[in-house]
Amino acid sequence: MTKKIALFITCTVLLLSACSTPSELGRKERRALYSSSYNYEIQPAGVGSNGTKAVKVWGYGPSPTDAAQIAKRNAVAACIFRGIPAGQGVARTPAIVRDRDAHEKHSDFFDEFFEVGGRYLNFVAMSTDGPPSGEDRLRIERNYYKVGVYVQVMYDDLRRELEEEGIARRLDEGF
Repeated sequence: MTKKIALFITCTVLLLSACSTPSELGRKERRALYSSSYNYEIQPAGVGSNGTKAVKVWGYGPSPTDAAQIAKRNAVAACIFRGIPAGQGVARTPAIVRDRDAHEKHSDFFDEFFEVGGRYLNFVAMSTDGPPSGEDRLRIERNYYKVGVYVQVMYDDLRRELEEEGIARRLDEGF
């Protein structure tokens, strides 16, 4: 009887040690998860002026300033690839590009568009620049931050640019 109990305990311990949970991920794996190009945390911040979308977006980076710049990039990328969810009295805004493989198909364009200091900044009308504080600035790891920034994206101009490049379909095109 004691051999069966010992065998059961040993199997249970081995099984539990083999299972990996997200909290057991190493620093590099967690950082890759935070830095994923598909990890957009975005919410509407109210109604923007004509042709714009006002959003609050989060970015991850090694410093609060870097994270704020990444948040701006995330705001533009979310408008292009994912859309903006409903909330704050604002209806859901669909993604500009409906093709799920657009990032891969037009990788040359998007690599240049989203590079540091790239053309995506032309579509950020206004943002809360500077390192935020309080609840909009969270230290995740020793030298890694999550920062929330309010951004106004020039949505109509962004759509027009992507239509001219042949990446997004025009709204007046048929189904």
